[in-house]
Amino acid sequence: MKLTRCDASFAQQILAIFNDSILHSTALYDYKPRTLDSMELWFENKRKGNFPVIGIVTESGDLLGFASYGTFRAWPAYKYSVEHSVYVAAEHRGKGLGRRLLEQLIQEAGAQDYHALIGGIDSQNAPSIQLHRRFGFEHAGTLRQVGFKFGRWLDLDFYQLLLATPQQPSDG
Repeated sequence: MKLTRCDASFAQQILAIFNDSILHSTALYDYKPRTLDSMELWFENKRKGNFPVIGIVTESGDLLGFASYGTFRAWPAYKYSVEHSVYVAAEHRGKGLGRRLLEQLIQEAGAQDYHALIGGIDSQNAPSIQLHRRFGFEHAGTLRQVGFKFGRWLDLDFYQLLLATPQQPSDG
């Protein structure tokens, strides 16, 4: 298994992981599976923002998990902050893949001079919370009952990691 940059040729495999998470978990607060057409826009937004999409791929080309980040909020003063996501295919969870992906995302964010990595995690997603804490992410707040899925209210926890970058932040 190796870490690799994912381009649009991985769209179908990323879509399968997204849709499994939508249908069977609260990792995504979506109700309906996404379409292959929606992936075109997703990849375009990643390209325009120069945001990485990192995957873990087998030698035969099977995507086991992926991670990325994107705009946290669309106002200029948030330019040093990104919101990230890490997804691992259901049958490969618990094998350390999320750790490898998150570690690489942190390195990428530092190399791109971001200062804050922010993760929105369902408050009941103990494995994701534990993963983030291992890397030094701190709980930055909980938005109570902001989601409703599977017949119940969902609380959204925010976890944040501050990096030493950029060396010389600037306004504007």
